[in-house]
Amino acid sequence: MKFGMRKPSLKKSISARTTGRAKRSLKRAVIPGYGKKGTGFIKNPKKAVYNKVYNKTTFSIFDLFK
Repeated sequence: MKFGMRKPSLKKSISARTTGRAKRSLKRAVIPGYGKKGTGFIKNPKKAVYNKVYNKTTFSIFDLFK
């Protein structure tokens, strides 16, 4: 498990802001339970717990400027 600052990635940042938005909107229209709060824990509890802890113990470099 990582603690502290995450290493920034420009490529991943751009990808998340562009292609991800179109894919998410399409999936929301087609899959009934997609994007609803709490479904991640039902689908894969181990991954959901890991992600929750990871997001609480790490921070982005951009969080330092807020």
